[in-house]
Amino acid sequence: MSSLGVGIVGLPNTGKTTLFNALSRSGALVASYPYATIEPNERVVPVSDPRLTEFARLAESARIVPATVRFIDIAGLAEGASRGEGLGNRFLSNIRQVDAVVHVVRGFKRGDSSSQAEAIDPVRDVELIETELRLYDLEILGRELSKVRRLAKSGTKECIERVKALERTEEEISSDVISDRASVARELALLAPDMSLLILKPTLIVLNVDESSDDSATNERKLREWAEPHGVPVLSVNSLVEAELAELDPEDAELFAEEMGVEEESLDRVVRASFELLGLITFFTAGPEESRAWPIRAGLTASQAAGKIHSDFERGFIKAEVIHQDDFLSAGSFPAAREAGTLRLEGRDYVVLDGDVIIFKFNT
Repeated sequence: MSSLGVGIVGLPNTGKTTLFNALSRSGALVASYPYATIEPNERVVPVSDPRLTEFARLAESARIVPATVRFIDIAGLAEGASRGEGLGNRFLSNIRQVDAVVHVVRGFKRGDSSSQAEAIDPVRDVELIETELRLYDLEILGRELSKVRRLAKSGTKECIERVKALERTEEEISSDVISDRASVARELALLAPDMSLLILKPTLIVLNVDESSDDSATNERKLREWAEPHGVPVLSVNSLVEAELAELDPEDAELFAEEMGVEEESLDRVVRASFELLGLITFFTAGPEESRAWPIRAGLTASQAAGKIHSDFERGFIKAEVIHQDDFLSAGSFPAAREAGTLRLEGRDYVVLDGDVIIFKFNT
């Protein structure tokens, strides 16, 4: 399975690239002027999962292969991006390519004298970007509707259904609040799968704060009040501290994190939220050669999950030996689990659960 693509977006100078550095430990260029990032920085990073480490220990694996996430630092958007302002077309095109969006908004005081050194107002900033994404999507929908309405005059059921789906989507996007983006996106994917709209991408808002701001709690509360009816989750992160932690040795990082009151790395928090946005779960394979984490869409069957490892596994699927994580950890080994009856046989239609450890049996 290719790495999940998560695009990091926001207004210029919100700390997007600093967050990217904290997540990817890549040291991408940071500058206090608009458009310091023009071509998107990308980095594939491993996903920390304590379960995988334990499975590898029990299976005495020679190596561990974690799930990965591909983070893309997309250049700062600006007002008028939907009309091509500030290289807007290129940036919006980059957003179209990702699976989910991390929208960074500023919750810290600016230390420069640029024209964008305005008062902290996360709701204003997030609404500005939302507006640009909506305008861009509405323009695309308008062009597509004009084309499909002409085709629908032929009376084909497919064209008529497509027109209805696009019209409903246009109405939702034009409303003040899109309360259930996921359901709108699902209908669009079903009836117009080639339409990729930016405003409907699963989105996480990251409020980038610092320790010196007196209004952090108030700003976060206002942002959450705005985000709740929009169905968008919010995380508060001090990306500057996280980036500094990423540069330290693990032992020093732990001490510095305690001193700064950081309980969990941004990577773990953002990745977990991204998985939740996309409805992803993780199953595992474990053996002497390797233990590996496999992220999949929730609801996949055993044979479909086998196909994520290799297409031959799905075509030649015979059965799967499945044990849930708690039972495997309790048993301590596959032989002990078989003896205890917690390692069970499942057929191709078994729906894989998060935390399943699976041994696939197949014909080549």
